Amino acid sequence: MPSTALCPNCHSDLTYENEGLMTCSQCFHEWDPATATAAANDEPTLVRVLDSNGNELHDGDSVIVIKDLPVKGMPRPVKAGTKVKNIRLTDGDHNIDCKIEGFGAMGLKSEFVRKA
Repeated sequence: MPSTALCPNCHSDLTYENEGLMTCSQCFHEWDPATATAAANDEPTLVRVLDSNGNELHDGDSVIVIKDLPVKGMPRPVKAGTKVKNIRLTDGDHNIDCKIEGFGAMGLKSEFVRKA
């Protein structure tokens, strides 16, 4: 039995060949194994994260919240004007990980902050 390739999308080993393409049985992602091995050798692509004013954000930057943001499970929102230091950029919907004093660790959307 030939060894199967890992899915580049969900990293499952439950993949199979289908008409020259590899298909993942978990997430149904299809890819060409020839281009996937070439892409795996390249450096990962960096996604640019922009604040509400269009400035590019980087890990370690400080940002300011531009509007009151309700926090699930908390009686009060994060107020506009709150300064957040030492952010970390991530992939996904909430692309900023940070710690806010009085609230703890949370994720923010870059569209609701501006670079300090």
